[in-house]
Amino acid sequence: MLKILTHESFDQTIKEGVVMVDFWADWCGPCKMLSPVVDEIAKEMSDVVVGKVNVDDYPELASKYNVMSIPTLLFFKNGKLVDTSIGVVSKNIMLKKIELIR
Repeated sequence: MLKILTHESFDQTIKEGVVMVDFWADWCGPCKMLSPVVDEIAKEMSDVVVGKVNVDDYPELASKYNVMSIPTLLFFKNGKLVDTSIGVVSKNIMLKKIELIR
């Protein structure tokens, strides 16, 4: 399930279960490369919530989680940050990170 996250919806979304959040921006080339893979995971894994945060729209969320480079993926389980990935990574790496925290 894919969700576009805002400052208002972020905490509620990560509260329960496994959640992968993609911090990105429209102008970011690597983000554009990663985005279709993130979307695939959202479609294929019904038990995982995949969120997207545009850092230009919500810089306070990026700051809160110390996102200094994009794309950055944050992996949460029941509201707790358990893993991070910075830069473009393969779908297999994302899937392995999700499997490890399930």
